[in-house]
Amino acid sequence: MPARQFDLIAFDWDGTLFDSTALIVRCIQNAVRDVGGTVPDRQAAAYVIGLDLMQALAHAAPDVPRDKYPELGARYRHHYMARQKDISLFEGVLPLLNALKERQHLLAVATGKSRRGLNEALQAVELRGLFDGSRTADETAGKPHPLMLQELMAEFGVAPERTLMIGDTTHDLQMALNAGCASVGVSYGAHEPDVFHALQPRFIAHSTPELQAWLLKNA
Repeated sequence: MPARQFDLIAFDWDGTLFDSTALIVRCIQNAVRDVGGTVPDRQAAAYVIGLDLMQALAHAAPDVPRDKYPELGARYRHHYMARQKDISLFEGVLPLLNALKERQHLLAVATGKSRRGLNEALQAVELRGLFDGSRTADETAGKPHPLMLQELMAEFGVAPERTLMIGDTTHDLQMALNAGCASVGVSYGAHEPDVFHALQPRFIAHSTPELQAWLLKNA
């Protein structure tokens, strides 16, 4: 077995572990439509995935006045809650996480979701006990600010050079860079992988099995 390079591996949630990108895009578009804003196209809506919710909605709907932000957020949550049971983990995620646990890596989630939203997702029986820690945007700072990773590293006493961040957006990879951590990008989520290279990921995985193979060899 190769020597372990990273003690702590942090994962983004939506678009990295959870196959939710298409749903989130539709929910953003529907919420903006509901409050009378100019509906963003798929690329613009996907770009903000991973940011703090209100930061994301404001970026995706710049013509919506600030006094409508509470309504905009409420409409997004309405649409998401109505369909959240239609989405699930990407195929291969559970074997990946279990293989990393067997290697005794610390596993964490660093996500733009709310604490309530993440806790609801983590109640799934198959996920119990897999993650050692987590941070959400509403309890720290939104990506790409490094606070999520800094707090996780402090919690477990792990140095930046022993920490790896895995995500599907430039926000994730920029957060890792800001925190002094290594990163890996996945191409099957919200952002096109061509934009990842400037942020110096160690690897770009095009499927969950490809990610698992790289991690077991290099992490």
